[in-house]
Amino acid sequence: MRLAVLGGGGFRVPLVYGALLRDRAKPRVEEVVLYDVSEDRLEAIRHVLRQLAAGHDDPPAVRITTDLDTALRDAAFVFSAIRVGGLAGRTADERVALELGLLGQETTGPGGIAYGLRTVPVAVRVAERVAALAPRAWVINFTNPAGMITEAMRRVLGDRVIGICDSPIGLVRRAAAALGLDPARVSPDYVGLNHLGWLHGLVHEGRDVLPGLLADETALRQVEEARIFGADWVRTLGALPNEYLYYYYFTHESVAAISGQTRGESLLGQQEEFYAAVRARPGQALAEWVRARRQRDATYMAEARDFTDAGERDAADLEAGGYEGIALALMAAIARGEPTSMILNVRNGTAVPGLPEEAVVEIPCAVDGAGVRPLATRPLPGRFLGLVQQVKAVEQTAIEAALTGSSRLAVAAFALHPLVDSVATARRLLDGYRARIPELAAVFPEPS
Repeated sequence: MRLAVLGGGGFRVPLVYGALLRDRAKPRVEEVVLYDVSEDRLEAIRHVLRQLAAGHDDPPAVRITTDLDTALRDAAFVFSAIRVGGLAGRTADERVALELGLLGQETTGPGGIAYGLRTVPVAVRVAERVAALAPRAWVINFTNPAGMITEAMRRVLGDRVIGICDSPIGLVRRAAAALGLDPARVSPDYVGLNHLGWLHGLVHEGRDVLPGLLADETALRQVEEARIFGADWVRTLGALPNEYLYYYYFTHESVAAISGQTRGESLLGQQEEFYAAVRARPGQALAEWVRARRQRDATYMAEARDFTDAGERDAADLEAGGYEGIALALMAAIARGEPTSMILNVRNGTAVPGLPEEAVVEIPCAVDGAGVRPLATRPLPGRFLGLVQQVKAVEQTAIEAALTGSSRLAVAAFALHPLVDSVATARRLLDGYRARIPELAAVFPEPS
């Protein structure tokens, strides 16, 4: 099988390739085609992959290209992890919001809307090329904001595009481990949108064990999300929130914590250093990547831990792996017909009451050779459903704005978001992003 990786010069591509190296079952990915707009980044990642493959028997072949059609042609799977505007765009996503006293974050709030507005048109064009050149391919989307982008690509590809994220499985893994249970032997009742969901049930041998976890102070302290949000608050909610809900429940603290160097600015410096080091010392590419990865992982969501007693990230959790394992498991289930269940971003249908059928939601799904089937969920209580409905309305408005080039709808997407405080502020956000991000200005050339 051939796997096309869009955003193939990205820093996390070696994680995907490392997972492929460990996969020996048949059929397996035999060729990986890396696509990126930057040939320099592609060459750097190719050096890392060559060194990762050293000592492995029959590693997947690697090709690189800056031509999208070449990458897509005859692919069985397409892994999309593109970043329109690069990390410079991400830093603008964060800074424009922060300068207005609002949350600046990659996927949540104004920054996530700005990222989606410029990414949706590109993602839809990618979907059109997939439909033309690899109509039987499955697209696994990790491009953020993942729910919004997956929903936009579904307009072209339907059920053959699936969004993935590692946050929910990480939460389930930590909750199960805190109870001394095998994560593979629990059934999570997880419901929401990408980066906006709750674990409000965890079934083991027919019994919901989550209430016992919430009541056990010692066990609860082992769950990073409980340390971030505080035991009292998760008990009040009656659920364990996705870590990104910190930005909604502790907005003031989040803005204060990232008013210094933003995550995007930090990553931009780290990655520039990494790519420069590989250019200078290609023989040390893998060692440089490992060093940079440790630094990156250790500082993930540091702003949340800085204002709480969450402490440093658990070493075992860092080594457990993330989205690359989800991507490989998803490909294996489809290609080999190996039945499994996973938390994925898929079309709602009737799985989540209170949301539109066409909305992409993040919920448990059954996966096998026939594809992905969303599983029915318990209705969300009002304290969760209202927020999900509002943010989904924002996502759908942003998609329409991006596909029509409507500045009016773009302003509406900002103004409707619960983390934006006024329509006037929404207009200033769009003007600020247009001024600093050329890729967004190209979508919305008219003033707001």
